[in-house]
Amino acid sequence: MHSPTLSTLRRWGLLLATTGLLALGGCASVYLVDNQVQSFAHWDAARAPAAPQAYRFERLPSQREGDAAASQDALEALTRAALARLGWSLAEPAASAPWAVQVTADAMRLPRPPWEDPWDGFGYPGRSHFFMGFGDPFWGSGFMRIDTPYHQRKLSLLIRQTASGQVVYETQAAHDGVWHSTPALWSAMLDAALRDFPAPPAGTRQVNIEVPR
Repeated sequence: MHSPTLSTLRRWGLLLATTGLLALGGCASVYLVDNQVQSFAHWDAARAPAAPQAYRFERLPSQREGDAAASQDALEALTRAALARLGWSLAEPAASAPWAVQVTADAMRLPRPPWEDPWDGFGYPGRSHFFMGFGDPFWGSGFMRIDTPYHQRKLSLLIRQTASGQVVYETQAAHDGVWHSTPALWSAMLDAALRDFPAPPAGTRQVNIEVPR
């Protein structure tokens, strides 16, 4: 009997690795979005306004044109849903609103998790748009290797008092992981950022959100 060739062993290894990943993925019905959250409240007279409240969105100049505007539309739709769960609603276009909400999101795609040894020397980090996809795996030379893209994401939400322009609420959520960008993942980050609204605890805290697969 002939011994398996190196190429055959590699194909077997790929098959086993792929089967294992599929099996692991099929066993879990949710995945965890763990967020580092920090929030600051500066409401007038030391009292947060009781719901319901009306607001309008504000945008930076860089969020008003082209692909950035389309991404901002999607982000604001998710933010609108998250705020609605707290009793805040978007004001009608012609109506005034006491509050203005500004939301931003940013994602950095790395070829692999930072702690992995990049022995093959391939891949470079690159900044993505808001709904960056999972990306394609690539192969190193010599031994079989699958690199899983790694994503670093940050989300920030500000609430201003319309009359004075003063920032009365600021919150940020950061999440790193291998999960690809989906509306559900960004929605989970928004819910984490708004946890304990409108009177958050001081300091950085971890907020975990489970997202259905």
